[in-house]
Amino acid sequence: MRHLTFIPLATMLAAPVAAQTRAINYTEFDLENGLHVILHEDHSTPIVAVSVMYHVGSKNEEKDRRGFAHFFEHLLFEGSENIGRGEFSKYVERAGGVLNANTTGDRTYYYEVLPSNQLELGLWLESERMLHAKVDQKGVDTQREVVKEERRQRYENQPYGTILIEVLKRAYTEHPYQWPTIGFMEDLNAASEADYKAFYKKFYIPNNAVLVVAGDIDPAQAKVLVFKYFSGIPKGEPVKQPMAVEPPLEKEVRDIIYDRIQLPAVVQGYRIPANGTPDFYAVEMVNRLLSNGNASRLNRSLKDEQQKAVYTGAFSLPFEHPGLAILYAIANAGVDAKDLERAMDAELHRIQKEGVGAEEFAKLLAQLETEAIQDNSRVAGVAGNLATAHMLLGNTALVNKELERYLALTPADLQRAAQTYFSTDRRVVLHYLPMNQKPQ
Repeated sequence: MRHLTFIPLATMLAAPVAAQTRAINYTEFDLENGLHVILHEDHSTPIVAVSVMYHVGSKNEEKDRRGFAHFFEHLLFEGSENIGRGEFSKYVERAGGVLNANTTGDRTYYYEVLPSNQLELGLWLESERMLHAKVDQKGVDTQREVVKEERRQRYENQPYGTILIEVLKRAYTEHPYQWPTIGFMEDLNAASEADYKAFYKKFYIPNNAVLVVAGDIDPAQAKVLVFKYFSGIPKGEPVKQPMAVEPPLEKEVRDIIYDRIQLPAVVQGYRIPANGTPDFYAVEMVNRLLSNGNASRLNRSLKDEQQKAVYTGAFSLPFEHPGLAILYAIANAGVDAKDLERAMDAELHRIQKEGVGAEEFAKLLAQLETEAIQDNSRVAGVAGNLATAHMLLGNTALVNKELERYLALTPADLQRAAQTYFSTDRRVVLHYLPMNQKPQ
């Protein structure tokens, strides 16, 4: 996202918002092996971000190997032919840096933030990960236990922890978005060392990746180092992304989930357009209207005024293919799930019928602008936005158009998005109920 000049609320109410002219500057080029490289120069702080995004996520997995992409997020920190097992992170920490990785349905992203005089270290580490990472049974066994523990903590032993799993498998029947990135342990247990090696060879290749170097760099010197560490990595076979088309959700899908909880909850899933399409931005703003901050619609109505909920939320899954908007609320003591659902629906219907007021809309834009500025105040944020624009939005130049797309919206766009995509006739509805309410 790009920077915007701060515009006072009164001004926003009186005139259209205009984007700041200053953009994220960058240069980009391709190596002969297909690796796309983006360089961003920023000397405001003496640090550099080195990141690699691979175009592989949970949607690239086979039905009997669910969770591989997330598993590799962990496995590729094991080391390489030239990095001892468990030493990858230590190189970064000893240099005074930090590192991390994350996985979605569409991509896996690795990054290091280092003092700028350690740029070469970051490039060497990522080239080692791409060229000859340790993918062997010992590493698989070690990381399988790590993922098992993560699954237990985040999903199995967490109240309401299965929400995403339960919504996805009902919202999708054909597309591989139907399973969560964490995957399923039976698939990871059943896989052989050869299966893991094949997955690495297929997806973690230069022509399926984008490398971003952002921060306190000399672009000419950085380019020399990129060639030094990455140009010799062999090109892989072209990766074919899944082309499954999910049929429309023509009716409401409704179910009850009994969980180890004390308070009922209501979860609603709505099909939405793919990330980067015009209507995605309007849907995202509807979710912000419903849940962003204490003054949001769901918080103000369900928690403060009606006191029917103790917690509410709404968020989008910004998938490369059509995704989901998920709304949820946890009931107050003594409140029935059906009553809570009616209250949630009433807030949606209010947007659909009455629209959004100018002042409320202006506050949404101001919040969005602040978040964008904060995100791009960090080299790690800039690096991630550049990689995402190139790989998932289809053009690096769109890094400087994302915020403009939001700011171009009108209250009427939000009302239309609510009417089009938040239909109570075409959605997934789950009632989470305590185990003691389950019929015997």
